[in-house]
Amino acid sequence: MGSPALGINVYEPVGGTGGAEVAATNVVRQAGSTMNRVGYFLRRPALLLSLLFILLVVMSALFAPWLTPFDPDEQFVEGLSLEGAPLSPNSTYWLGTDLLGRDLFSRLIYGARTSLLIGVVANGTAVLIGVLVGLSAGYLQGRIGGLLMRFTDLMMAFPALLLAIALAAIFQPSVWIVSLVIAMVNWVQIARVIYAETSALSARDFIAVERTLGAGTLRILGVHLIPHLAPTVLVWATLGISTTVLLEATLSFLGVGVQPPTPSWGNIIFESQSYFTSAPWLVFFPGAAIVLLSLSFNIAGDALRDALDPGLKGRN
Repeated sequence: MGSPALGINVYEPVGGTGGAEVAATNVVRQAGSTMNRVGYFLRRPALLLSLLFILLVVMSALFAPWLTPFDPDEQFVEGLSLEGAPLSPNSTYWLGTDLLGRDLFSRLIYGARTSLLIGVVANGTAVLIGVLVGLSAGYLQGRIGGLLMRFTDLMMAFPALLLAIALAAIFQPSVWIVSLVIAMVNWVQIARVIYAETSALSARDFIAVERTLGAGTLRILGVHLIPHLAPTVLVWATLGISTTVLLEATLSFLGVGVQPPTPSWGNIIFESQSYFTSAPWLVFFPGAAIVLLSLSFNIAGDALRDALDPGLKGRN
């Protein structure tokens, strides 16, 4: 290596101290980023608990056959008292038994499958319909946009619960029919939101410039509108599961949702109406699961909204 005194440039060899410093800096940055993520959750214990509960429900639904000690539809003679009443929680039946002597814990785990499946399918369908209607109306405007939004307003005029009950009563209830019914009453709100945002974006100068330069509809939608709308769609997709789970439970409780023997948290409560006072665990455990899952998705959705659009934080 030459000497600076002789006017010869000195270059740091590859893998020398310069490379080590860069590597060390990257490690420090990664560690700092990890600590920031950990700190984010530590500062928000409600969010952390919500995500853990959602994960618990999802894992329980996926691995239900391996987590449940009994078949959810199996009726046990020893699962009832001598008077024929359900058994309270004990070492054999961890959450007690229902009015037919079935293990409540097993039915609750399998019920998570049903409630979560309906929540995801119904909400996903509602979001898809709402985005298509809102995006089309907001971008096209004119007569087509007006007709789409008038139809949306007409759907909003009907109470969602009454409309869902009416639709569910017409068709033979099943997991897929209930999912479709819930989707048909839940899409209108996101359609209004997407319409408003699409209309505002379509009026921006950069969209006008794109049109002037000859950009087609697909380019404007794919490059400009849809990426701008993605955070809103993601937030609504998360928050909507909460509403969907509650609506499914309500329909099942009223007897027009998922029908026994298929377990869902709502119809477990429906089947236990006559035991509200004598066997409160039949109502408490599925009711607590519904409330906690709905609350967890609400908290997760709020946190996602604040992260994607900090300007909205604290408004609602």
